[in-house]
Amino acid sequence: MAQLLVRNLDEHVKAKLQRRARKHGRSTEEEVRDILRVAVNDEAAVRSPLGTRFRARFARIGLARDIEELRGQPARAADLAP
Repeated sequence: MAQLLVRNLDEHVKAKLQRRARKHGRSTEEEVRDILRVAVNDEAAVRSPLGTRFRARFARIGLARDIEELRGQPARAADLAP
């Protein structure tokens, strides 16, 4: 197995990792391994665009007809006027 040495880690990050490891009942080293494993696996997962996922989730109750993909478009404020 490979080894990885992380230098110049902020103390507050180390402390949070230790607390997280205690919460999960494992060593800090195992916690970091798990975080890295999940991060790499999530990156490799192919995800469909958000609008497509919304459409699939809400199609059976009829709310997905008008959901469009907005990829690459600038964010805009919601119009909440009645």
